[in-house]
Amino acid sequence: MSQQVPRDSASHGAAAPVACLDISGLCVSYGGRPALQDVTLPVYRARITAVVGPSGCGKSSFLSSINRMTDLVSSCRVTGRIVFEGRDVHDPRLDLIAHRRRIGMIFQRPNPFPLSVKRNVTFPLEHHGMRGRQQCDAAAEAGLRRVGLWDEVKDRLDAPALSLSGGQQQRLCLARALVLDPDVLLMDEPCSSLDPIASGVVEDLVAALRGQYTVVIVTHNLAQARRIADDVAVFWVRDGAGTLIEHGPAATLFDTPSHQLTMAYFRGMRG
Repeated sequence: MSQQVPRDSASHGAAAPVACLDISGLCVSYGGRPALQDVTLPVYRARITAVVGPSGCGKSSFLSSINRMTDLVSSCRVTGRIVFEGRDVHDPRLDLIAHRRRIGMIFQRPNPFPLSVKRNVTFPLEHHGMRGRQQCDAAAEAGLRRVGLWDEVKDRLDAPALSLSGGQQQRLCLARALVLDPDVLLMDEPCSSLDPIASGVVEDLVAALRGQYTVVIVTHNLAQARRIADDVAVFWVRDGAGTLIEHGPAATLFDTPSHQLTMAYFRGMRG
């Protein structure tokens, strides 16, 4: 069993938070080799949870299991429970397309579709049933404005999305996720491949989502986690598999961590 130290969940002066995701006993393996072992963690609604820890401790597998991207890996096996808004995500009756609409994902490297800037945002709308051209165009503009891209791309909406800069591509991917009005956004190191200026822009956008979306963000940047997170989950490698060692409100965890490994990691020491 992993040693987990839950804490008082109050943060940012809010009332007691409500779990949007309730994860218990989560294990993930690839080809029989464990990547994540016995993770139990609540993720609170309309808050930003930062997942931190050294490379190879299962953070990306944790994210992928939430919206069942792990299904796309034939050798992957997931056990335990992930309950999203009261329903087990492995319920065989679950509409997986609808589930992934409600839980969007932003990856480490920007991954725009090989389509135009505008089609990157209108395509998912059409895929999920929006048919009116004016309606799609209006929703696309609103999404691009929301991530601060509209003024930068309004004169080249038909240009290839891959012609944009890295930071613009990542904001386009964020707009593409937001136009579907998800409940949860999963972000796997969304700033790590960007220059400092573009990274700052994306970080500010993520912080602005607080209170509107449930955000789970994997980051190696502890200063970033401290700036934007309401809650922090610290993962570590134990007996060859990733596990959760501590979680709680960001302010409390960064100032007075309970676990020695957390304390050493936050101080830049080796565990």
